[in-house]
Amino acid sequence: MNQDSVRHMLLAGIFFAIMQVMVKYVPHLPAAEIVFFRSLFSLVVSYIILKRQGVPIFGNNKKLLILRGISGSLGLITFFYTLQNIPLASAVTLQYLSPIFTTILGIFIVKEKVKPIRFLYFAIAFGGVLVIEGFDARISLQYTMIGVASGFFAGLAYNIIRKLKGSEHPLVIVFYFPLVTLPIVSVWSYFHWVTPVGWDWLILLGIGIFTQAAQYFMTMAYQHANLAKITSLNYIGILYALVFGFIFFGETFNLLTYLGMALVLCGVILNIRSK
Repeated sequence: MNQDSVRHMLLAGIFFAIMQVMVKYVPHLPAAEIVFFRSLFSLVVSYIILKRQGVPIFGNNKKLLILRGISGSLGLITFFYTLQNIPLASAVTLQYLSPIFTTILGIFIVKEKVKPIRFLYFAIAFGGVLVIEGFDARISLQYTMIGVASGFFAGLAYNIIRKLKGSEHPLVIVFYFPLVTLPIVSVWSYFHWVTPVGWDWLILLGIGIFTQAAQYFMTMAYQHANLAKITSLNYIGILYALVFGFIFFGETFNLLTYLGMALVLCGVILNIRSK
């Protein structure tokens, strides 16, 4: 495996983990409002890059691009909401169900054939979710379902991206995410606005910067390495979440909750490697 790609993937994981910690540090700000600031930063950066490269910003298949933006927006809002309300590692683990949903939805959206053995891997992953929800009193059924929804919407977004492959420039797909997300979260934030104060502004800026940096290094990793091999490195993020959750928030888990996390990761990784 290309050493630069490994380094880029590990850096992406660290930056994503730092972003997640920052989201958790502003629990008094609504998740949709945090997404508003994050999307505003991303919109400006993406627009500047598109203009510099001379790429038409509005693309060709506007319907699918808008649907990708909506699904990505719902996935991000629900993920940020769980980050704020349940232990960091648990929120990250539930969001890691996205590859499972990507595969399941791919059967219907992109007509992808799935080996029967992979349904066993799906069952292992969802079994892990049940273990986490059942043996951690801090995670209610409501938060579990919202966490699962974040994985579902992310999986839907990935499938739409696959349908757009070849017809849209990757930067246009990236640009449409904040373009569609901003109107959605702006309307919600108008009625539930909480004005950031003091350090909140620096944390919100940090969320935008670290997310953009993480996406850059992840793109670099995917461009120069075998997809299946490099994807597995993405799941080291659960270790970052466990360590950062303990250091910054004093989060610990019982043995059965660790078992549930392991089952989710096992099901997801087996699903990816079976390709």
